[in-house]
Amino acid sequence: MTGTVQTSGLAWLTRVTRHHLFWPVLALVALWVACGIVSPGFLDIKVVDGHLFGQLVDITRNSVTFLLLALGMCLVIATGGIDLSVGAVMAISLSVALTYIDSSGNGENATVALSAIAIALAVAAVVGAFNGFLVAGLGIQPFIATMIILVAGRGIALAFTSGQITTTHSAPFKSIGSGFVLGIPTPVVIGAVVFAVVAVVVRRTALGMLLESIGINRTASHMAGVRSRNITWLVYVICGVLAGLAGLVYGAPTMAADANNIGQLMELNAIMAVVIGGTKLDGGKFSLAGTIVGALILTTLDRAVIIFHLPSESKDLFKAIVVIAICIAGSERLRELSGLRRVPRLPGGPTAAKKVEVAA
Repeated sequence: MTGTVQTSGLAWLTRVTRHHLFWPVLALVALWVACGIVSPGFLDIKVVDGHLFGQLVDITRNSVTFLLLALGMCLVIATGGIDLSVGAVMAISLSVALTYIDSSGNGENATVALSAIAIALAVAAVVGAFNGFLVAGLGIQPFIATMIILVAGRGIALAFTSGQITTTHSAPFKSIGSGFVLGIPTPVVIGAVVFAVVAVVVRRTALGMLLESIGINRTASHMAGVRSRNITWLVYVICGVLAGLAGLVYGAPTMAADANNIGQLMELNAIMAVVIGGTKLDGGKFSLAGTIVGALILTTLDRAVIIFHLPSESKDLFKAIVVIAICIAGSERLRELSGLRRVPRLPGGPTAAKKVEVAA
């Protein structure tokens, strides 16, 4: 009986360690524990005036920008593509929204704020549709197609702001980045709602399976009747809208649109969050849950640099070391060497495997 329990426990442990999220989650927990040791109040969460406060709450709030970008990037990568324009789309979206509010002269009006958000997201959708047209319609390589907006996008944002840093004031608009809903930071609520909608759409419908089929073999999926061009076009539009929303959430607390700096290198952070979460860049299988973990890890690393009193110039090096360690720990090659990778079973079970060995 004891042997059976031990065997089942070992089998459970093996399944856990084989899961693609094991090492990312372990790294996230380790970072939180290390930060808690260095900064004893790091893990504390307080309720003040009915609102949640604490460093973990701040990390969760700040990770929403990464999460929104990474969710769209995850869907694009699932089709075998890439979107380098998300940082520029952030700048365009925020510039459009704040310029509209500033020109309205009535930023405190909730209708004006909602109109600004709607217009900004519509512009972001148009940019995403343009990327999709280049990739799906004209067959241009995604790397090159989305680089067009990467290069030109900030010029578009600067055109909206007339080359200036646009600042304005609108309490309704600012609340999407610094407000609270039932005591929970508004960005966290936005991130949770968006994640839930995306998860339902891609996991409870055939869309997720179609995305994976396109990423695995676009030609075969097209021959099987999958409208690969339309679906590819759609995911670029979704990626554009989510990038636009990320720009609004990111810039709302400061109510300032600096087109030259907003979203800088955010495309790399989005890709990094997706990869850390276990999604491969060659397309096919993707992990939405892993995207959340990746976004939290990146945000925690930014906070860890401050807590550990590391020099600002070593921030990127520190992040690179941690990310590389996570990727290596979860690599298929390392699993093979450590014996953690599942050995495929041949039809007929162990006996068949022994026959193969004898035959060899």
